[in-house]
Amino acid sequence: AGALALVTERSLLPDLPESNTPRVLIDAPLPPSPALPPLRHDFSGDNLAYVIYTSGSTGTPKGVQIEHRAVVNFLNSMRRTPGLQADDVVLALTTLSFDIAVLEIFLPLTVGARVVIGTWETAVDGKAVMAELNRHGVTLLQATPTTWRMLLASGWRGGAELKALCGGEAMPVDLARELIPRCAELWNMYGPTETTVWSTCCRITNADRITVGRPIDNTETIILSSELEPVEPGQEGELFIGGDGLARGYHQRPTLTAERFIPHPFAPGRRLYRTGDLARITRDGEIDCLGRLDHQIKIRGHRIEPGEIENILAGFPGVQQAVVTARQDQAENKRLVAYLTATSNTSLADLREHADELGIGFPDA
Repeated sequence: AGALALVTERSLLPDLPESNTPRVLIDAPLPPSPALPPLRHDFSGDNLAYVIYTSGSTGTPKGVQIEHRAVVNFLNSMRRTPGLQADDVVLALTTLSFDIAVLEIFLPLTVGARVVIGTWETAVDGKAVMAELNRHGVTLLQATPTTWRMLLASGWRGGAELKALCGGEAMPVDLARELIPRCAELWNMYGPTETTVWSTCCRITNADRITVGRPIDNTETIILSSELEPVEPGQEGELFIGGDGLARGYHQRPTLTAERFIPHPFAPGRRLYRTGDLARITRDGEIDCLGRLDHQIKIRGHRIEPGEIENILAGFPGVQQAVVTARQDQAENKRLVAYLTATSNTSLADLREHADELGIGFPDA
């Protein structure tokens, strides 16, 4: 990252690696320093707001450079949809190393709302989260599906005033069914770090119809074929995102930047970010995200989307989670295998019957 200084506190010093980088301690007096030059006032939307590291789907950390224009556009759009007002209370549970924390920390400041900063101990304890929701009268909570499941497993019955934002992973059908009656509004949020937190959103009122919705303000979404040609509505292709939320690129990674941020094929001078996500446009113009392109499975020449099968299996009453993958048997034949977690009263016979109704082969063993 080439950071010029590390802002930390005394209690963390023993845990930090050896480094010559100067440390600024927020719980210690500032050392004497020479007079500082006057602050600049010629900043613009093109200036860098932050660099945040993400592994994406590769596991290799890369610093995403986000400019002020992108952050301001994101906050302005979120203020309107899903919406936040001065009398709202936001519970912030996200670590600062995850870019969705930008919404939790800064969005309340733009409207004069109150933000309650949750501790790490709270964020990993469903009962503690439930207690914070009740104690502070929280009206907006943003969390991943994993955290929402943890909250439900702790016995949370919901909040009539709570606006629930769910993102970071695909929203499972069974989770949506649980959340819809427990909160005032349920929103599905989607977006890669490279396009500034969330790029699309959708209010979910029917668990049988979950999409990632439409783009936020000043954001373009387009689905293209492998030849970078537009696909017809209903056809599958790769989702590309452009507009004001687009990152400057990856910090000191020009080759990777050129690979992922491509020239817009139909708008000279503009760029698009290739998400690597498979998607299609529904009849009413919403984006149906079908999973990662690099998660596709080919069996006997047929392209399989594990995410679609997982969604179908998760739609069966009693199935809590489903993961579909390809495995080779002893004869080296590749076959699909589904791993399920289900409630104790869910029988294998019922699952087989459900699979048969959907036209999915379900072997005896």
